[in-house]
Amino acid sequence: MRKTMGYASELKKLQVELLKLQRHVKKHGLRILTIFEGRDAAGKGGTIKRFVEHLNPRGARIVALEKPNDREQTEWYFQRYVSHLPSAGEMVFFDRSWYNRAMVEPVMGFCTDEEHKKFLKYVPDFELLLVNDGILLFKYYFSVSKQEQNDRFKARETDLLKQYKLSPVDLESQEMWNEYSIRKFEMLTNTNRTATPWTIIRSDNKKRARINCIKYFLTHIEYEERIPVSELEPESEIIISGIDEITLMEKGLMDMSSLPG
Repeated sequence: MRKTMGYASELKKLQVELLKLQRHVKKHGLRILTIFEGRDAAGKGGTIKRFVEHLNPRGARIVALEKPNDREQTEWYFQRYVSHLPSAGEMVFFDRSWYNRAMVEPVMGFCTDEEHKKFLKYVPDFELLLVNDGILLFKYYFSVSKQEQNDRFKARETDLLKQYKLSPVDLESQEMWNEYSIRKFEMLTNTNRTATPWTIIRSDNKKRARINCIKYFLTHIEYEERIPVSELEPESEIIISGIDEITLMEKGLMDMSSLPG
């Protein structure tokens, strides 16, 4: 890792940039949608927290939906997500999204094979509609190793402030590691498109993952008074393109346990 300023100082610097960006978003009526996906305990929530920590909540929302209720289960799959899309001047952060149907639902048996296949077929078109309507869409997948995920689960078991994060689905994640790897590969190969690409965040080191995710985000939107882009350059070993991740997974499919998470 190249020499950098301390984590707290660098995070503060980036959060100031996020405030500049928010002013720009409000001034120009932009709509920004950022999706955070990844395995359980991959660091999604902690990164979102650092994104929004100092933003004005009137223009920045976190969307973390519960499992669908009886009525929602009968609706068009994307329907309950559409109501949370950003309006002009808003930044919306999805802590998990419609991509539940790409990994968690098929692995845990919460959807049928046909529903899973239909989702992978139609979600690129759905996202293209959003982008063509002017929404700036970012898709981040947080990749954690099997051993690191296990260590984080064990830490949660003894931390009274984090035990709420453990669920029956989480506890099965280690046993279902290979199944999740297969679904991840299917998701990336079917939904990594030029207009709506995936960006992979290696997140075994939470602090580096947070810093680099914010940096990458800030370099992909022009806004007033932005610091030099050279100061926002992310680390290449932390930020991986979706197509490069697909290539890595293709090479490693014989040994599922060693695949990137």
